[in-house]
Amino acid sequence: MTVDEKAVRHIARLARIAVTGQEVTALQAELNTILNWVEQLNQVDTTGVEPMTRVVAMEMKKREDVVTDGDRAADVVRNAPISEDNYFVVPKVVE
Repeated sequence: MTVDEKAVRHIARLARIAVTGQEVTALQAELNTILNWVEQLNQVDTTGVEPMTRVVAMEMKKREDVVTDGDRAADVVRNAPISEDNYFVVPKVVE
């Protein structure tokens, strides 16, 4: 699969990128190189290879799922102009 100049200009327009004529030529070459690489990858026989998320096995770091708000709600709203039950009170902005 290859892309032509028209396809590059279309992609640039979709991406809202202004490109010059020289840039179109360079981008066309880069996109074709990428597509050729993808075609090479598609030719690799992966039969029997289990899907994996990474090449190197890693242990996921986990922590206990607990609320750690510090129980300092009163301190947080202390300098608020108006607060109620440890919540900020703000004027209504949407009717």
